[in-house]
Amino acid sequence: FASRPPGARPPNAHRDAPHPALSSLPGAAMSSAIGAFANVAHKFVTWPQGSTQGFCNVIKIGTFCRTVVWPCIPPLLMFQYIRGVDEDVYATEVLYYKSGSKDVKAFHDSSRIGISGHWRLQQDLETIREAANPE
Repeated sequence: FASRPPGARPPNAHRDAPHPALSSLPGAAMSSAIGAFANVAHKFVTWPQGSTQGFCNVIKIGTFCRTVVWPCIPPLLMFQYIRGVDEDVYATEVLYYKSGSKDVKAFHDSSRIGISGHWRLQQDLETIREAANPE
């Protein structure tokens, strides 16, 4: 083992230090910060698996999500969809009631396919038909 004079750098120290020309570039600090952030993010994601207990915790959390969280999502989505459709139908019924009209099909024509029976869609489709087929 050869001794070095005090303050002398080890033989491979140039590999760890940044090149002086690169450290003076304006984007070098930002690139360094992005690299440090990516390193911290990677450590944050892989840290729970670092030990046996952490690995078991990851399995427990995954099992909980699979058995409790995921089964709750489809009913919540269905509830939101039904709630939105219900609000739309209620608004159409109120509009029909306040108009004093006796023609239900002017507001919602149930013989049409899907949502095309809605009064606003009927009006839009009629506008498109008139523009596409000028007489």
